[in-house]
Amino acid sequence: MIHQTAIIEDGATIGEGVKIGAYAYIGAKVTIGDGCEIGNSAQIVGKTTIGKKNRIFSHAVIGSIPQDLKYNGEETELIMGDGNTVREFCLFNPGTVQDKGVTRLGDNSLFMAYVHIAHDCVVGNNCILANNATLAGHVELGNYAVVGGMTPVHQFVKVGEFAMLGGASAVNQDIPPYCLAEGNRAHLRGLNLVGLRRHIARSDLDAVKKAYRELFLKGRILKEAAEELSKSDNSYVANIAKFCLETKRGIPYHQKDAGTIDE
Repeated sequence: MIHQTAIIEDGATIGEGVKIGAYAYIGAKVTIGDGCEIGNSAQIVGKTTIGKKNRIFSHAVIGSIPQDLKYNGEETELIMGDGNTVREFCLFNPGTVQDKGVTRLGDNSLFMAYVHIAHDCVVGNNCILANNATLAGHVELGNYAVVGGMTPVHQFVKVGEFAMLGGASAVNQDIPPYCLAEGNRAHLRGLNLVGLRRHIARSDLDAVKKAYRELFLKGRILKEAAEELSKSDNSYVANIAKFCLETKRGIPYHQKDAGTIDE
């Protein structure tokens, strides 16, 4: 299951049923869970923990030192969950001591070719990052978030669960849960209706639509509308309101020509 040309340093922990391709390199402080597949010429280095049944394709580099001038050789970590697919030439960096010291990736996400996950990022479960999507340092991505191809996300930005970022956008402000954003710079364009219809009840979707109108379409002061909605009995409405109250980078305004959220 391990090609004879692969290099595995002493100290690495390799689970059962792991396949490692030709010329792959596994560092001494790496742990790889059961059932993973590591492609030809992939590199997994640093203090990196890979969960079970992940597929890491050719020439991906996981765990190499942060691209941060403040980094001074400290031992930091990268932790990946289970069932992820990491396509060719992805680059994932560990954390820094200036933050929590760890980059953390969840379960069952798809990272297409050339995706970059920078230091101290947190990526939830079931996310999709299309080709050349890039997360700068300290970015947080909620569960089921989608980042379109060629889209960079500015450092410290938070993207809520079920949010979708259009391709070739540039995201420099926080994107609330359930929302669709696109453009350079990215603005809200409505709700991620396709994704929401697949995962939440119609009554909850109707409640989220109403909340979106109150927050972004009626010209109300965002904080006042969010404080009011944060008391909602609907967990989805309370969640988007809480996100808006806690934002540090601000929320982009709704693009006026974006059409209706009822489409």
